[in-house]
Amino acid sequence: MSQHFLLSRQAKTLTLGQVFQLSDADAEATFKRIRWTDTNGEPVCSHCGSLDAYDCRRPSGAPRCRGCGKDFSITSGTLFASRKMKLRGYLAAIAIFCNEVKGKSMLALSRDLGLSYKAAFVLAHKLREAMSEEMKGRQIGDDRPVAEVDGAAFGGYVKPANLREDRVDRRYRRNQSGKRRFVVVIRERGGETLPGVFKSEGHALSWIKARVVRGTVLHADEASVWNDLHARYEVKRINHDQAYSLDGASTNWAESYFSRLRRGEMGHHHHISGPYLLRYAQESAWREDNRRAPNGEQVQRVAKLALKRGKSVDFAGYWQRHQVRPLAP
Repeated sequence: MSQHFLLSRQAKTLTLGQVFQLSDADAEATFKRIRWTDTNGEPVCSHCGSLDAYDCRRPSGAPRCRGCGKDFSITSGTLFASRKMKLRGYLAAIAIFCNEVKGKSMLALSRDLGLSYKAAFVLAHKLREAMSEEMKGRQIGDDRPVAEVDGAAFGGYVKPANLREDRVDRRYRRNQSGKRRFVVVIRERGGETLPGVFKSEGHALSWIKARVVRGTVLHADEASVWNDLHARYEVKRINHDQAYSLDGASTNWAESYFSRLRRGEMGHHHHISGPYLLRYAQESAWREDNRRAPNGEQVQRVAKLALKRGKSVDFAGYWQRHQVRPLAP
């Protein structure tokens, strides 16, 4: 039997020991090469784009641009702007986050890095925000003409009463909390994954039609909500009461995605509903799509995405309080 990829030497190209052995100068050089790839690590002003910066450091530790006269740093204008930790700490945080297959507990991350729970929570969500950068404008079916669609409910749990005679039928809407949301995923077979969060699976139909190109063969289960897709796509249906896969129709790729998301919810996070559900769904999609990439490559990609993206749209301010507006897709 062939060895699982995660057990192979090819999957383990970066260790935490290697990260913590880096000096501050080495960590800074690493982030320079990641952020300013086109200039081989030479600073580029985040304010005006000038390549001309003073070699000497300002009292704040940041170089000053000759063009506009403003100070900037490696993390200026990025998800790590106004950072408090050393760069080596951020590199270690990314490595720890990527090494987890189904997600990382924020309590464990706070212990690993010596941070408060809130700081670990915000940092991890910024890494999820970086992962979501790859899904912007993603179209399903461009390269692989077969995809699967499925949905699953999260949140809105209503605890049953202690006494049997006091319990209510939670299937009725009047006995529900109204907080339940559905994660709907579109996944190419052997390709990319795209999740979304909606009030119901029916609300996802227009989103599916906008993100799946014409000519794509879709696979879905027997839920009546997917009937409208037949007017636009060739749709193959599978009745899970009879089989998981039959006559070439199945949603096993989509089910694999939900398996990862559910195990992360139950084993690490315990509660992923509400305004943060989309980021957790995008994280699981990124992990699924990159499950065959070495962990060193994953760390490089997440770091590059974090340094490429502008300041966080989910968290802002000195205490990184959550903004009023909902999370950006």
